Amino acid sequence: MDLSRFSSNIYLNTINKGSVSWSSPSNIALVKYWGKKQTQIPENPSISFTLDNCKTITVLDFVKKETQDDVFSFEVFLDEIPKPEFHPKIETFFNRIEAYLPFLKQFHFTIKTKNTFPHSSGIASSASGMSALALCLVSIEKQLNPNLSETEFIQKASFLARLGSGSACRSLEGDLVVWGTHPEIEGSNDLFGVKYPYKVHDNFKNYQDTILLVDKGEKQVSSTVGHNLMYGHPFASQRFGQAVDNISKIKLILESGDLEAFIALVESEALTLHAMMMTSMPYFILMKPNTLQIINRIWSFREETKLPISFTLDAGANVHVLYPEQYTDDILKFIQDELVAYCQNGHYICDKIGFGAKQL
Repeated sequence: MDLSRFSSNIYLNTINKGSVSWSSPSNIALVKYWGKKQTQIPENPSISFTLDNCKTITVLDFVKKETQDDVFSFEVFLDEIPKPEFHPKIETFFNRIEAYLPFLKQFHFTIKTKNTFPHSSGIASSASGMSALALCLVSIEKQLNPNLSETEFIQKASFLARLGSGSACRSLEGDLVVWGTHPEIEGSNDLFGVKYPYKVHDNFKNYQDTILLVDKGEKQVSSTVGHNLMYGHPFASQRFGQAVDNISKIKLILESGDLEAFIALVESEALTLHAMMMTSMPYFILMKPNTLQIINRIWSFREETKLPISFTLDAGANVHVLYPEQYTDDILKFIQDELVAYCQNGHYICDKIGFGAKQL
């Protein structure tokens, strides 16, 4: 795909200062991506549920520099507290996107961000955080170039968000988003996420995601390191092929409403993700003993009750419990009675499918 479509060389307006704000949610992949090429290109396509309650709210204030220079000028606050430790990641992001937003060095930016979920909750905030920041930056470009269409706006913001955090490109829209080229998904590509364009059965409308916070600590292996360990991984090519096949399968599942097939595919994907970590070199295990306890309890409960409860995992210890809305009362009671004991400090978050970012 031609990258020049994301470049901006001519601005119709000039602005000296302003403020923009967006909220953008996190997302949870059903078919995972693990392994990426240079410039944040995924080795395989993925599909995710967009979440609703777990989101980042970012206010971006900007003022034109009095003296133009060749450096990025910004400060970052989380919950009103200065966060200089975030500077290297933002600096890397700005370096990656400067070719597509040539105004970046003309302004001083104040980035004020907060999450609706606890910062130490173990939920990855990079997807929601980077997508919110990308949306703010493209909103500034929209002021400079009002001719930017709505489609161009969302595609460019997703493209830029990807350069900050790969999965961030899936957080802008909802309720299902595909990222990565797949021959059976119209419009799918490696550069930005696209809203899932096909029929979805009512069984998957307003799906619930209760996130069990097993471990709030920082992961011992970063996602970036984990992705890089797919280079030379003995099972990499088989895994990438499996993900492509699973996108084909989940397309049929989403249309038919087959909950049993959905459960089998999604749980298999979660365990495959962790199997790739355990078979890389160096190898690592991000699940904790309580993660396994929860999984076994879910399997037993499902066998006993025949309720369509399932789990998925990110690259961490926390468990996302997925289920249709009509079973909420029974499944929440099970979670509170049997699973909360395995959560750190008894903490969990009730979320559900959402429909993407919002300008504030």
